[in-house]
Amino acid sequence: MSGRNVLTVAALALMLAACGKPGEGGSTTAPASEDLMKVARDQFKALPASYKDIPGNTATEDQIKLGAMLYHDPRLSGSHALSCASCHNIGLGGGDDASFSIGHKWQQGGRNAPTVLNAVFNTAQFWDGRAKDLFEQAGGPMVNPIEMNSPKEHVAEQLKSIPGYADAFAKAFPTDKDPVSLGNAQTAIAAFESTLITPNAPFDQYLAGKADALSADQKAGLKLFVDKGCAACHNGMNIGGGMYAKFGVVEAPGAKYLPAGDKGREGVTHDVTDAYSFKVPTLRNITLTAPYFHTGSVWDLSEAVRVMGKAQLGQQLSNDEVTKIVAFLGTLKGDQPKVEVPILPPSGPQTTRPERN
Repeated sequence: MSGRNVLTVAALALMLAACGKPGEGGSTTAPASEDLMKVARDQFKALPASYKDIPGNTATEDQIKLGAMLYHDPRLSGSHALSCASCHNIGLGGGDDASFSIGHKWQQGGRNAPTVLNAVFNTAQFWDGRAKDLFEQAGGPMVNPIEMNSPKEHVAEQLKSIPGYADAFAKAFPTDKDPVSLGNAQTAIAAFESTLITPNAPFDQYLAGKADALSADQKAGLKLFVDKGCAACHNGMNIGGGMYAKFGVVEAPGAKYLPAGDKGREGVTHDVTDAYSFKVPTLRNITLTAPYFHTGSVWDLSEAVRVMGKAQLGQQLSNDEVTKIVAFLGTLKGDQPKVEVPILPPSGPQTTRPERN
């Protein structure tokens, strides 16, 4: 389906949901829990207990172990000060608790760093979807001059200069004659990132049949989330991440939330109908991943809900509605990954020294 058709379908679904008559999806009176559970199961799916594969590669434990090392290794940056974990801190919900990440020589990125948690379940990576999967995403920041600033040809050279990586790459890619390469580094990082999932959230337990996993207010928030039209875009296993949508389907938000210079998906497709469209973010662990939106302009989840209600649904949500929707969103926090920070191999005599001038 083209970006234009996806957006049209999403917009229609949002507006129809928003305009429902009482008794036809417009009421906020919570139905019997088993009826609400059925509605939820029709639109959402629980996360699996574990996951370690990426499309095109069945990850091995050696690849995952190597990926964890590379994910935390700052020597993959020109300054030796930045790693994947700098902007995607697993202890901070997979983000970095900043509106914009700081890169090489204190340069500032142009968009908020999205969470890496459950990213394997997204249809694409980055806000504009320019990377089709975790493999492509893993290679972007390393070579980006604003981010880690490690020239493409330099990555493998740097890794080969660190003696301890030779054995780790050989174990992870035993059939390769020259296993230490940028491509294999990307595969290993992607393999590690695919394990960073957060199952067993209260909402997952509810989908599994545990009716008391959600409180009355949380269930009311879930019903509002569905009836108001939020679930038209935020659905599936990741409660988002599966499509692109225009920010401002009904009413464009102010420049604070949607600066005119960043046209989102249009920069990738060069299709004017994709202007100001962005990948719908996952809402999993949303209470841990402030600030919100691609601009990182909102730190309060209630404000974010209000902005989305007006911009996407054309509705001025009441304080009670916002409170209940936020209560539901709190049920999307799952078990956080328990990652042991790896001990990295020491640099060798040929390892490039930090560039910090």
